[in-house]
Amino acid sequence: MTHPFAKLHHLCIVVHDIDRTQAYYEAIGIGPWTEYPPLAEYEELEAPSKPGFLALKYRVCNLPTVQLQLCQPGAEPTPQRLHLDSKGEGVFHVGFEVPDADAAQAQATALGLPVLMRGRRANRTGFTYYDSADGAGVTLLTRATHHPGK
Repeated sequence: MTHPFAKLHHLCIVVHDIDRTQAYYEAIGIGPWTEYPPLAEYEELEAPSKPGFLALKYRVCNLPTVQLQLCQPGAEPTPQRLHLDSKGEGVFHVGFEVPDADAAQAQATALGLPVLMRGRRANRTGFTYYDSADGAGVTLLTRATHHPGK
């Protein structure tokens, strides 16, 4: 079984103004950026604030070896908003690609990582945020875009 933190996928940066930040990155040659699809696709969603989660704005830039994400939270008390208000703009989470979201979550919780937020689509792909900021300096995340056997 693959370790849940073996394959780096992305870095997520929380920002106050996603348009301004995207323009800055583009001005220094980092782009192109695309909007991440609406987050309403998760049939199972465990989040401190579901409206806050659905209000998150994301933009992504696929570089040759890693994806960069910009995240602008709304006013609701999401982990992203709390990070932005307490620490300012910067890396919120480090995301890892896994083949199976549920198996990775089981492995990570067995390692002692409490779940902060999670979401699953009908096909069982999705994400899990772990409450790791105190130990790791950032939140860790696992995500699966394909479910084994589907």
